[in-house]
Amino acid sequence: MATFFLIIIYFAFISLGLPDSLLGVAWPVMHIDLGAQFQSAGLISMSIAGGTILSSLASGFVLGKLGTGKVTLISCFMTAVALLGFSFSPSFIWLIVLAIPLGLGAGSVDAGLNNYVANHYKAHHMSWLHCFWGVGATLGPIIMSRFIGGNSSWRYGYRTVSFIQFSLVLLLFFTLPLWEKVGKERIKNSDQIDGEGNESSTEIISEHNTGGGNVVTLPGVKFALAAFLFYCAGESTIGLWGSSFLVNTKRFSPVTAASWVSLYYGGITVGRFITGFVTMKLSNKALIRLGQIISLIGIFLLILPLPQILSFLGFMLVGLGFAPIFPCMIHETPVRFGKINSQKIIGYQMACGYIGATFLPPLLGFIAAKTSISIMPFFVLIYIVTMLLGSERINLLMKSLHIKNNNLKC
Repeated sequence: MATFFLIIIYFAFISLGLPDSLLGVAWPVMHIDLGAQFQSAGLISMSIAGGTILSSLASGFVLGKLGTGKVTLISCFMTAVALLGFSFSPSFIWLIVLAIPLGLGAGSVDAGLNNYVANHYKAHHMSWLHCFWGVGATLGPIIMSRFIGGNSSWRYGYRTVSFIQFSLVLLLFFTLPLWEKVGKERIKNSDQIDGEGNESSTEIISEHNTGGGNVVTLPGVKFALAAFLFYCAGESTIGLWGSSFLVNTKRFSPVTAASWVSLYYGGITVGRFITGFVTMKLSNKALIRLGQIISLIGIFLLILPLPQILSFLGFMLVGLGFAPIFPCMIHETPVRFGKINSQKIIGYQMACGYIGATFLPPLLGFIAAKTSISIMPFFVLIYIVTMLLGSERINLLMKSLHIKNNNLKC
């Protein structure tokens, strides 16, 4: 039963990724059809992000009241309805209205699923689940491009993804009782909770457990939030401006630059699949550190005036380095800060990640418009170094707390 239920969660992660890349693929056709300005896609994206940030911040309260199963069901239903609404939208203003429930649906389910897996499954499942998010993000453009390329409307692309989401809603509805049942079974086996080789959260931070209090005041939480903000800022910055950097700074053709940036995303997806196996040998902390070091090497290859082939290697290394960071930081959250606090903290972490991904890449674009896009890897370098320092600071705090707890016991 636990295996069957895990398959359902995998499908849920695929569904999370499906809508994320639809707008960018469909917008060149959508804005003409709706009579909207090309740059108006930014307003839709910001509306989705705003809803996602709000629901992520509120996810601790919502999940505490309804539970992960019901929140996942309701959120997926909201997403399906919003996508169906997109397919029937008569004007641009309706897209803005529907973007709000689309974002609200994404935030809570993202935080809820991540927290559930972090508390009930081993680290390799977290990496593979985020790999499957990449599968969904890849399938979305494929579905949309088939309808657009086949002389069909973008509306059929949105409608198809909506029907896929409604199918998941039905599956979640009929399996709703399994969430609590499987969760209780997993809790009986403690080695399924704390991951591979990680110390129990109750050993590290038991004296700081707050339950319903202000979890941001816990030792290390602010550094964790900053790490998520700068990780997502770095990942999104490369994705948004990487092609422009290669064309304008490294003198690549637009076609070649686009294919190399797609390999960057491929590096993240494949890297997370590989990370799932590596977690059986290495701890989350080691993989976070290793990923940050690999991404630093990749960024230096982009900064230095090296042959073009090394720029390709740099993009691949940044993607491979980024691969383990996000899922391992999520899975480490209950270990670092306690299972009683992880639900709220993961919600805050997701919100900070969305804030970083939403606001810092456009800020870079504004500065680059006044200067040069060649500054892009320097910004990402700052993000990675800040994230690395924050992560290492958390590790030192956890080590000191562990030593303090042991001394108290003695």
